[in-house]
Amino acid sequence: MSDEMRVRRPARLRGTIAIPGDKSVTHRAIMFNSIAAGDARIDGFLDAADTRSTLECMRALGAEIEDLGGGVLVVHGRGRGGLHEADNVLDCGNSGTTMRLLTGLVSGLPMLSVLTGDDSLRRRPMARVVRPLAQLGAEITARAAGTLPPVVVQGGPLRGGQRVDTAVASAQVKSALLLAGLAADGPTTVSEPSASRDHTERMLAAMGAGIATVEDGGRHVVTLTPPATDLVAVDVTVPGDISTAAVWMVLASLHPDAELTLMNVGINPTRTGLLDILWGMGADITLIEERVTGGEPVADLRVRSARLKGIEVGGELVPRAIDELPLVALAGALAEGETLIRDAEELRVKESDRVASTAAVLRAFGAEVEERPDGMLVRGGATLHAGSAESRGDHRLAMLGAAAGVLADGVSTIVGGGAVVVSYPEFWEELLRLQAAEGAVSR
Repeated sequence: MSDEMRVRRPARLRGTIAIPGDKSVTHRAIMFNSIAAGDARIDGFLDAADTRSTLECMRALGAEIEDLGGGVLVVHGRGRGGLHEADNVLDCGNSGTTMRLLTGLVSGLPMLSVLTGDDSLRRRPMARVVRPLAQLGAEITARAAGTLPPVVVQGGPLRGGQRVDTAVASAQVKSALLLAGLAADGPTTVSEPSASRDHTERMLAAMGAGIATVEDGGRHVVTLTPPATDLVAVDVTVPGDISTAAVWMVLASLHPDAELTLMNVGINPTRTGLLDILWGMGADITLIEERVTGGEPVADLRVRSARLKGIEVGGELVPRAIDELPLVALAGALAEGETLIRDAEELRVKESDRVASTAAVLRAFGAEVEERPDGMLVRGGATLHAGSAESRGDHRLAMLGAAAGVLADGVSTIVGGGAVVVSYPEFWEELLRLQAAEGAVSR
């Protein structure tokens, strides 16, 4: 794949898209089954750079995982005791999920582990995981006074009966603590400002861990009671990733003549913030054949062109749509009125500073965006013109630039388009297929 892609607006957008497997669920299905007892089949495995990082790290720790092809993995779990110390550092690539969850997991294993990643990952904050894990008794250090990777963990038994209050609603932080709690001598409680995605709780409960969730004083509180024996391996059918579907949802809503059907999309309520935002803006999105697959709610989505209006996004919507907020900003640029995104400081510590980088991408196409410390104000009614956008190695920005280019007048260039391999390797091919008749994408 060329790293520089050119796009232009087609006269119409029509088609059906099979959405690739959910990245969050894929990470967890591999990792959790690797410390469970028994064999588990994972169908719909997302084969992308981030999930490959988790796969190879678990193999380095001694997990036996067969790749049967066609999106099927088989994990032969031998329990937590079946893992062993890796003979090299654990390379998490660009995957913050791999690094943070794995840090929690190895904190409870009697071995030394060193976790690192690429240049981008080594700039992402780890104190939010390192400090609360230390509260549980983990022996853990990291670069820059415990704030940045690489991370060094000397694992061992951990203290139960602990409650950790997190400053941010982060599924990665919560999951790291719950995984560490599996090695504790009693319950572990995690309290977060609002509910973050709950794939970890759903899967651990299905595997035999005790999970209790309550709302307490405006905070979302999860308590894990470790099982008396190893987790029990479970087969997982991975639903389509709503974060991947997001680019098509926004693109079809904004294009003047579009109708797309998105197949098998996970609609876990902790992940559907974008749906609620787009419906609030006036989008024409219909859920078809709602069903449950592998414990996760799923539906097909039909998305048609619509006239959108500006909206204010903040509070509990933010953790439910954190990865999709750059696309919300694009929607705001073409909507009527202003769109304000607030309470989203977390955007600044993603693969890039997604406040600054989103603003830069959208400005390249003529949108008017004002950065705020915790988000951005987007003035609607823009007429997008051809531009050149830089992904900065961030897969979400590459797809944001592509969507903006498809909605702009003229031919636009996306530099660093190859970054999509992190989460959606087929993205450019899918866009090319949809627009082939128009010749709207080129390398």
